[in-house]
Amino acid sequence: MILDEFNLNGKVALVTGAAGGLGQGISIGLAEAGADIVGVDYQEMPETKAQVEARGHYFLSVVADLISIEPIQGILNQVLFNLGKVDILVNTAGVGRRADALEVTEKDWDDVMNLNVKTVFFLSQAVAKQFIKQGTGGKIINITSIHAFNGGFQVSPLTAGKSGAIGITRVLANEWAKYNININGIAPGYIATESTSWLRTDEHRNTEILNRIPTGRWGTADDIQGAAVFLASNASNYINGYTIAVDGGWLAR
Repeated sequence: MILDEFNLNGKVALVTGAAGGLGQGISIGLAEAGADIVGVDYQEMPETKAQVEARGHYFLSVVADLISIEPIQGILNQVLFNLGKVDILVNTAGVGRRADALEVTEKDWDDVMNLNVKTVFFLSQAVAKQFIKQGTGGKIINITSIHAFNGGFQVSPLTAGKSGAIGITRVLANEWAKYNININGIAPGYIATESTSWLRTDEHRNTEILNRIPTGRWGTADDIQGAAVFLASNASNYINGYTIAVDGGWLAR
């Protein structure tokens, strides 16, 4: 049956940025679909761990700062030591530094590019090598942004970085499809998380945003779960190199 194709039982998913927000929501969604979860973040993840374990699945917490690629091999070593394999990678961890383009500093630029582009590429590379070694293929999902499609304002490093992540998604899909590796992206729209709380409390900006979203509401981390489970599952085996917008119709306006 088609619903069986969405089942992730026996799969191991590595999710970065898992302490809260989208990373936490995606971790919970993948666990509900059957996967064990390895969460990576710069801080401990007790809430995510509790939520995953409450759904009957294993959660391994790995504390690492992905602003540098130095921790990557150590992360993968922990995954293999504890779980023996990896089947899914979700690159959720990201950073955005809001400033007018005339005021962006080199450090702002470098921090965003290091986490949103460099780490995404090299973590994907390390996990893909493991997929190939296992001989089972795998799924990689890159969390990008609607600003990679429309530009935005005062988010030039973020827009550049997330556009880069979409480019990485395309080129790696071309190169790694022969290894049965699918690489796709999710571009969230305006999602109600801690990082967007300042926008939701600004009455003018909040009204502007809601007026452009056809569904008339902010998204939630739960709204991303369906796309993540789909792209992590066998149901998406013939989708490769594509980025799905989950934005309540924002880009259609």
